[in-house]
Amino acid sequence: MFTGLVDDVGVVEQVERTEAGRNLRIASRYTGVAIGESIAINGACLTVLAHGAGWFAVAAIVTTLGRTTIAEWEPGRRVNLERAMRLGDRLGGHLVQGHVDGVGEVEEARRLEDALLVDIRLPADLEPLMVPHGSVAIDGVSLTVNALPAPGILQVSLIDHTARHTTLGSLRAGDVVHVEADMVGKYVRQLVAPYAVER
Repeated sequence: MFTGLVDDVGVVEQVERTEAGRNLRIASRYTGVAIGESIAINGACLTVLAHGAGWFAVAAIVTTLGRTTIAEWEPGRRVNLERAMRLGDRLGGHLVQGHVDGVGEVEEARRLEDALLVDIRLPADLEPLMVPHGSVAIDGVSLTVNALPAPGILQVSLIDHTARHTTLGSLRAGDVVHVEADMVGKYVRQLVAPYAVER
């Protein structure tokens, strides 16, 4: 479980293609990393398989590659990192599972006074899970739904700190991002689905 508060921006150092998927080596400031530990990488929860001074390695299986953008990652790519929360940690963001629900595409990123507004086109099945002023994770970053300005479009507003301390500050039109909908919304949808009336 994560909070969506990125605590390091790492760099993909190596990508090895395997029959099972991809092995990735990530450069990071983390210390005390343990084999078997879960780390969210751009919002995708992956397991540490090896580590050393200034790096750790993970594997993304074929299923993960099919639900994320990881298959396209190359050495040099910057990625948002967050270690799993400990029981008793402050929950400064929102409950994030590290399960990518879909891939969105940036339609527009523009400055408005002290904020960076980013409009993201969502996969159709995620649109009903977005609630104005609700929570969403974009590339692993806990954000508030600023607006739903058009059908299928999610808008988030990035403060300067978030733009500077994550990869989101460099988003441009055409970029693709991992989207994780709010966990509560997903459970509510599942629970009410048998009783929903089609319109």
